[in-house]
Amino acid sequence: MIASHRFALFATSISAAFILSACQPATESSEVMPAEEVAAPATEMTADQENMDGHNMAGGDAMADEQKMTDILKDYTKSMTGMHDEMMIGMAYNDPDTAFAKGMLGHHRGAIDMAKIELKYGTDAAMRELAQKITVAQQAEIDILNKWLAGHPDAAKPKPNTQAMQQAYAKSMDGMHGDMMLAITDPLPDMAFTRGMLPHHIGAVDMAKIQLKYGTDEEMRKLAQDIIDAQQPEIQVMQNWIAANKIDKLNNDTISNDATSNDATVENEVDAKEPAE
Repeated sequence: MIASHRFALFATSISAAFILSACQPATESSEVMPAEEVAAPATEMTADQENMDGHNMAGGDAMADEQKMTDILKDYTKSMTGMHDEMMIGMAYNDPDTAFAKGMLGHHRGAIDMAKIELKYGTDAAMRELAQKITVAQQAEIDILNKWLAGHPDAAKPKPNTQAMQQAYAKSMDGMHGDMMLAITDPLPDMAFTRGMLPHHIGAVDMAKIQLKYGTDEEMRKLAQDIIDAQQPEIQVMQNWIAANKIDKLNNDTISNDATSNDATVENEVDAKEPAE
């Protein structure tokens, strides 16, 4: 019942994201010009035509950016839906060690999907390098998880700490998915990836801590500690990158606003010096 309720909330969030991304301004229909108004020489372009062409080019760029964002949002949403489904199934297992392995398997696959999306759309060298590093490291851990699961079927009945384990996973997943849903709507591909991967990593560390609390299998406990040791430094890298790039954007916006203000001041001063006719 808890799992179904949480998935319904997550599905609603995804639907809202799609609705927002689909809201595009309608294009205006062009009016037919009288014959005498289109008789300008073919080699010359009127001011209105220049303005219209400039508007179309700017509009085309905006539409391309919006389409790119829509594609990224679709890719991320598909990835997150698959990851969420697999993790919810894993969380329902009776044995805490098996639940961890199954849940982390889906979690890692989601990380690789996100990394591939960054490599497809992102341009920042540091984040692309991180995406490649995540792909290699987590694929290796996926192999470990698959091999372990092949020899460790789930327990026939819940264990004494199974319910507490499931509640802890549910709480962790709620926070992770909520933060990730907000992150993937960022208009900058590299920022969307970094802001999305940050709570994803934090979620992995939370899951690993839950395994160390409730799990008993030594191999899975070791893997949980390895995940904490590997992803904590990457969390710091992402936090630093986000902070630095937010400052850069703020500085660039300030410079742009100052330049616009200075241009307006100079223009006003020139107008004031011109003699009145």
